[in-house]
Amino acid sequence: MDDGLWHGPSLRVAACFAQAILYVASLYVWNSPFNRDHPSTVKRRFLSAFMMMLISPFFVYFFSTEKLLSKASLWQLLGLRFEGLLTAAVVPLLLTAILFLGPIAMAVHTLSPRQMLNPSLFMPDVANIFWLRNHFVAPLSEEFTFRACMMPLLLQSMTPTAAVLFCPIPFGVAHFHHMIERVNTGVPWKTAIIVSTFQFCYTTIFGVYSAFLFYRTGHMAAPFVAHAFCNLMGFPDFGALMALERPLRTKMATLLVLGLVAWIALLLPLTCSSLYQNKMVWTTTTDV
Repeated sequence: MDDGLWHGPSLRVAACFAQAILYVASLYVWNSPFNRDHPSTVKRRFLSAFMMMLISPFFVYFFSTEKLLSKASLWQLLGLRFEGLLTAAVVPLLLTAILFLGPIAMAVHTLSPRQMLNPSLFMPDVANIFWLRNHFVAPLSEEFTFRACMMPLLLQSMTPTAAVLFCPIPFGVAHFHHMIERVNTGVPWKTAIIVSTFQFCYTTIFGVYSAFLFYRTGHMAAPFVAHAFCNLMGFPDFGALMALERPLRTKMATLLVLGLVAWIALLLPLTCSSLYQNKMVWTTTTDV
């Protein structure tokens, strides 16, 4: 591999952190007196996120070797291709839903038959700006910047395993900016640090899964649908589980464990590169 001036491993890692810094900084360039949940702030951050989606591909282009760019187009490296797209949009979503088998069962249990038949339960609320932020704009822009525009760089300098494990670090660190926002809204520093550290841990764990999906499928759509679904479900409510009466609590706990076991068993078969027509052009190493 030709490691010229722009193609050293250290520079590629630095490029990943530069993208993370720019992503967070873009959210704060607006001079606004409102908090992050004010509609005007949300709309401005939409613009910031989409601007980062225009900027980030340049990092992939400038820090990739000519040899790699001769094998595949920039769009293919970013996971933006038609081959295997439908599979990439459906199978990872089903795989992630299996992982959430227990929480899904608990959510269904709390619904009345009338609520379950309500179309609004299944239809996306695209008119709601907060729904758009949490389930479309944030997953789309974050997966594009932190996975589609970082994994192709890391895979040129690291083994797939190392790239999958390293890629979530800038993603997790980037979420620490919420700590400042919490403090500004009156949350004590100690509480803000604890909450932000917990958020760093689970966003990093999810980031490993997301980076793995991108590597195995070669599609940006795969981590995007997984991210959107995880945002929809939220972190599993173990407190609500423990509050259930037996034997219902035992049934839900069993489904929680079964979902995890089934997800582990199906993870490799359902992310087989051949299902997604993924040629893995950026590396010949396949140790993941």
